[in-house]
Amino acid sequence: MKVAVIGAGTIGSAVVRALSEAGHEVVATRRNLEKVGWLEEYGVKLTRNNREAVEWAEAVFLAVKPNKVGLVLGEVSDLLTGKFLISLAAGIGLNYLRRLAPKVKAVRAMPNIAILVKESFTAYATDLEGDDLETIKGFFSTFGRCIRVDEEHMDAITGLSGSGPAYVTVFLEAMVYGGLRVGLPRETARLAALQTLLGTAKLLMETDKHPAEVREWVITPGGTTIDGVFELEEGRVRTAVMKAVDAAAKKSRILSRKI
Repeated sequence: MKVAVIGAGTIGSAVVRALSEAGHEVVATRRNLEKVGWLEEYGVKLTRNNREAVEWAEAVFLAVKPNKVGLVLGEVSDLLTGKFLISLAAGIGLNYLRRLAPKVKAVRAMPNIAILVKESFTAYATDLEGDDLETIKGFFSTFGRCIRVDEEHMDAITGLSGSGPAYVTVFLEAMVYGGLRVGLPRETARLAALQTLLGTAKLLMETDKHPAEVREWVITPGGTTIDGVFELEEGRVRTAVMKAVDAAAKKSRILSRKI
C-alpha cells in the first residue's frame, strides 16, 4: 500500500522503516530532511510537502505532536477523503480527527519506542471492520505486538505502555548502579541488568504466570532475594510506578481536553 508518514521524528522514522521493510511504498515528511536522509536507504521518498505526500498516499500516519495535529489536518484534510488516517498523537481522539477530516477511515493508536526494534506494544481504537480492520492490523503487526481496545482506554494505554519504556529505563539504570555499588565492572552490570529484564519478560510472556508467582520462585526463606525485595518495599517502588502511570494517563486526558 502507498503510505505517507507525516512527521518523521523518532517514532515516525521507526514507523517508516517498519512499513518499508514490510513491503509498503512509503513517503515521509519532515522540515529538516537532513536528519532522516538515512531512510532513503530503505527506498523511502522524503519531502517537506505534506500535501504532496497525502495526495499520493492511500493511508496516512500522523506522527506529530498533539498540538500540531489540527494544523496538519487543516492543511491536508481535503485530500484525505476515503483514506486511512492513523493518529499516533497522545490525547487526540477519533471524534477530533473526524471533525477536522470527516470522510476518513480514522484510527487512534499508541505504539512505543520499542518499535525501533519491532517489539512495540501498540494499542489502537477504531470503528473499522472487515478488510479495513485487517489492513490496520497488518500495519501495526509490523511494529511488534498489537491489540484493539475501546477508545476510553487509550489515555490509560498512553500512561502505561506508551510512556512505559521511560519507567523501565529508570529501573534498569538503578539496577546497573546497584551492580556498580557492589563492585561489578560497568559493562558486566549493564549486561546483567539488561538480560535479567529481557529474560524475566520472556519468562512471564511464555509461561503466562502472574509476576508474583515468578517472584516466589526466586525468593527462598532467609535467602538473599528477600532482603532485596524488603528494600524495594521500603522504597515504595510499586507505589511510585503506579503513580507514574496514573500521572502520564492524566496528562493524556488533559491534552485531549485542550483540543
